[in-house]
This record gives sequence, C-alpha cells and structure tokens, in this order.
Amino acid sequence: MDPRRSIPRTDELLLLADAPLNLSQPTLKAKARAAQDAARRGEIAPDDVKDVFLASLAAGATALTPVLNATGVVVHTNIGRAPLSSGAVEAMRAAAGYVDVEMDLHAGVRSRERGKEATAALLEACPAAEDALVVNNGAAALLLAAAAFAEGGKVVISRGELIEIGAGFRLPELIESARVELVEVGATNRTHAVDYERAADAAAILKVHPSNYRVEGFTASVPVPQLRAIADAHGQTLIVDTGSGLLRPDPLLPDEPDATTALEAGADVVLFSGDKLLGGPQAGVVLGRADAIAAMRTHPLARAVRIDKVRLAALEATLRAADNPTYAYLHADPAELKRRAEALAARVGGDVVAHDGRVGGGGAPGHPLPGFAVRLDEALAAPLRRGTPAVLGRVHDGHLLIDMRCVPPERDQELADAIERVRR
Repeated sequence: MDPRRSIPRTDELLLLADAPLNLSQPTLKAKARAAQDAARRGEIAPDDVKDVFLASLAAGATALTPVLNATGVVVHTNIGRAPLSSGAVEAMRAAAGYVDVEMDLHAGVRSRERGKEATAALLEACPAAEDALVVNNGAAALLLAAAAFAEGGKVVISRGELIEIGAGFRLPELIESARVELVEVGATNRTHAVDYERAADAAAILKVHPSNYRVEGFTASVPVPQLRAIADAHGQTLIVDTGSGLLRPDPLLPDEPDATTALEAGADVVLFSGDKLLGGPQAGVVLGRADAIAAMRTHPLARAVRIDKVRLAALEATLRAADNPTYAYLHADPAELKRRAEALAARVGGDVVAHDGRVGGGGAPGHPLPGFAVRLDEALAAPLRRGTPAVLGRVHDGHLLIDMRCVPPERDQELADAIERVRR
C-alpha cells in the first residue's frame, strides 16, 4: 500500500489544535495542508505529520521568526533594520487598540492634527526645524517632496547622487514617478556650483547623500550653504535627503550628514528614514520650514503615503525613551565586547578574533565599528539559522563569526545554549 494513504486527514489534525491558540480556521487548515503536502512530497514520514503540524502552531499567528543578530551589522535590512526600544514596543501595544489619533477628546470632535505627538517629539529633538511631517517610509518622503515642490516642473540633481537603493529601486525612477523632470548635472565624481546654476529653470534642487557607497579620489560636490545661495537666486526649493537619520552630529560617524546641520545650512526640508540611525520604526521623516512642511502636508499624495497609528506611537516613544538599542549597539565598548566574546568562547569553543562591525542600512558605508567575534566552524551557520532561537552570524573566509555587538547581554546565555545544541 502507498504509505501516503496513511497521512492524517485534515479534520483529524484540526482536532489536535487547542482553542487557546487563537488561530483562525483558515490558518489552521493551511498549516494542516502544509504538513500533509510535505508528507506527500516525501519530505517527512506520514507518521510525523501530526508532530510537524503541532510544531507549526507554536509560531502563532505570524510566520516571522525572531532572530539573534550576531553579524555585527547594526541596521541590518534583511532582518528588520533597527531593533525597537522597550518603550517603543510598549507604545505600539498601547496604540493597537482605539486611540485618539484623529480625535480631540476634550472637544469631542475630529482632530486635524494627526501625529502631533510624534511631531512634537521630533521638534524637541531637532530644534533647528520649524515643523515636521511623518509618512510611510523614506522613499515616500522623497516622492511627496518632489510632487509638492516640482510637480509638472524640474528637479536638478548631481549625477554623483543618482543612487540605487535596496532591491533594485532607483531614485531617478522614483522621483520621475511624481510627474517631474529630473535634470542631471555634473559628473559622477565631480559636480560644481555652476552646474546647478545652469539649471535655473528648475523648481527644486535635490541633494541626496549617497549613503550606501563612497566616491573617493578626484571628487567635488557642492555643500548645502552654497546650494542655498543658488536656490535663493532662482526661487528654488532646496531638498536634502540625508538618508540614514542622524538628528545631530555624532563623533562616532564624522562623515555622516545630520538633519540639524543641513537645516542650519539652509535646507528647506530634510528627509530621512526612521528605522536606521534614529533607531525607530519604518517611517519617512521630514523636518524643515513651516511653509514647506505645510505644502507637503496639504498635497493630495500625502494621504496615500500616510503613516499608521502604531508606528506614530513607536516613533514618538523612540524619541522620548531613555533606551535606544541602535544607539547602544553603535557605541558598544570594544573592551566589553571582547570580554563577552571570551566568555562565549570559553563555553562553546572557537577563537576570539578582532572583528569590525558595520552601521548597515546604507549608513556610513565602509566605516568600521571596532569589536570582536568568536570564530567557529562554518558548518554551524546553517543549523544555527534554522534553530530556536534563530542565530544569524557572519560567514567569512570559511568560518562562522559570532559578533556579540547586537546581541542583548541578557541573551548571552541563550546564544551559548543555541551554539552548544548544534555542536553536539
């Protein structure tokens, strides 16, 4: 008899599921079919279908797998960029129910000040800005700015700033989708003030920080103060996309632009992502002059790129809370990282080696974050990724490097246990 005939029926499997799991019937049936299909393909034995089905229920209502980040990359795009603070997580939980996101509870009427708490927190953190706006993500902020300030007109940009961001998205194509004409000036490595001046008929000047690469050697670019003078001479709006989200200068990252400096230098609006160096949720943050922000807020496209209540709460909490994992990981003490790596190696074996971490997420490309890692056999990488907890290290030169920088210290024991399990 074909052994597949003994695969448990769907109704048999559903009887095994406990009601407190809080999973819908369609979800339970989908998980049952997945286990049955695995048996039909010969990937598991029919007798194992029940166990596989029950194990799949442990994940709950989401298939996303929490990961211990042992790569040394702080803002790791593939595993969710910035880790949120405990305050931000609690704020998201509170905002998950009914909240006064567009309600004036005192007057009992609808409020037109959606996101005002997050806006107030941004202005407290960056006094150089007159007003702020939060949208869905960084790309949405750039799209809205192009539409608000140059729809039907031209935007001038240096050829050295025509960047491609993650997953093959190119900024020129994004900007042109706002019904603007992009005017490319200068050369890849050198752009001068006169290049911008030749595009006097443009409605806006856009300066984009090439955050995911560096151009070195024979180079030239035009700083924001000089662009401000050019924009004033021709009645243009100056848009500065800093990308990674520093609010103020950080001595650790001396070459990374920040919003405060750009605004003080004359930018009308500064754009950046909320889930990079700021350490918050995915968001597109816009800081700038009150009239410029008003033009963006009232543009019809603003509705399409509106951010939700949960992330507004998380952003506000990120700005107000004392703890910020992203900041802590960036500024981790190398001596403490070495001590933790030595303690891990004493438990699981391997060698402690110097290892530079990275900012990640397109921030400070090539800038090292001095630290240490435990060097193990590369063969451990796959079982660690597939284990519980899932552990993601860095595979390099035939070895697996476990960098403790982005592992919360209170989880060191859990990390060691995971490595010991796969070494048996």
